[in-house]
Amino acid sequence: MIASRLGIPLPWMLGPILLVTLAAVLGASLAAPILLRKLLLPILGVMLGSAFSPNLFGQASSWLFTIAILPIYITVASGLAFLVYRRIGGYDVVTAYFSSAPGGLSDMMIIGSEAGGVERRIALAHASRILVVVGFVSFFFSVVMDVSSTGNARLYTGFADVSSWDLVILAACAVAGAWLGPKLRLPAPQILGPMLLSAIVHLAGLTNAPPPTLAVNTAQLVMGTVVGCRFLGVPAREILRDLALASLASGLMLVVAICTALIVMQVSGIGFGQTFLTFAPGGLPEMSLLSLAMGADVAYVVTIHVLRVTLVIAVAPLVFKALRARV
Repeated sequence: MIASRLGIPLPWMLGPILLVTLAAVLGASLAAPILLRKLLLPILGVMLGSAFSPNLFGQASSWLFTIAILPIYITVASGLAFLVYRRIGGYDVVTAYFSSAPGGLSDMMIIGSEAGGVERRIALAHASRILVVVGFVSFFFSVVMDVSSTGNARLYTGFADVSSWDLVILAACAVAGAWLGPKLRLPAPQILGPMLLSAIVHLAGLTNAPPPTLAVNTAQLVMGTVVGCRFLGVPAREILRDLALASLASGLMLVVAICTALIVMQVSGIGFGQTFLTFAPGGLPEMSLLSLAMGADVAYVVTIHVLRVTLVIAVAPLVFKALRARV
């Protein structure tokens, strides 16, 4: 509410992130709404899947250059971030590498800690990166791209605007997808499982229902709160140090993202706003919600982010083994 009153972009996510982070730094007694997050992740997946429509197949060919340049972007962006954490932050090789790999927070934290990295530092590095990237992207779209001062570029859709049959189909996708995702060992399974089923029913034309705005705003509120809660129990000095390192590392990654987005725009003709959202190194849930709120092509943005996270998770352990052997 404060963020909306102040005209801060994407208030439902950025407001909770800023206020909860501040409360955590000041030592407030808080607990992250983990249960709510678990319940909302499948709903978020269904919302993302609703962006896939039958005319998607005609657009997919224009994504080929984006997919081709993605490994180059990951290599350059994560390489610059690695140098920041290794040379300036003084992190050991394991911690620096998994702190800089632009994958999912949970995945990088688990794989990094199993490889011998400092789990807390890896988690804080990724939480700080998400905080910096979400804040920057929101203000960038508001100030530079002149997208709605509240970051709400979508038309309001109420639950009453969605038929009972459509709600049943979407709910079935959420429940079945939440069960199927872990079985298929998908990255971010609670999101990608429901998204996969939702995309199938939308591509098949069984429903074309858009996500209700209240559900999107609720998801933003909870996700923003969870990001802020990542800093609970951490000394203020350590948080400020990690935020400073993350600001520098994320700044370099964002510069690479902007340059890559400009190249993709020139080659493929896809708008800069969508290409920038595609390469911005935030988390999959956060960037997905940003693309929904900004009115971007969610299918394009989410597909490339899923490929990025999958590629990083698959390649990170192999690259790290070679890097550690060389060091």
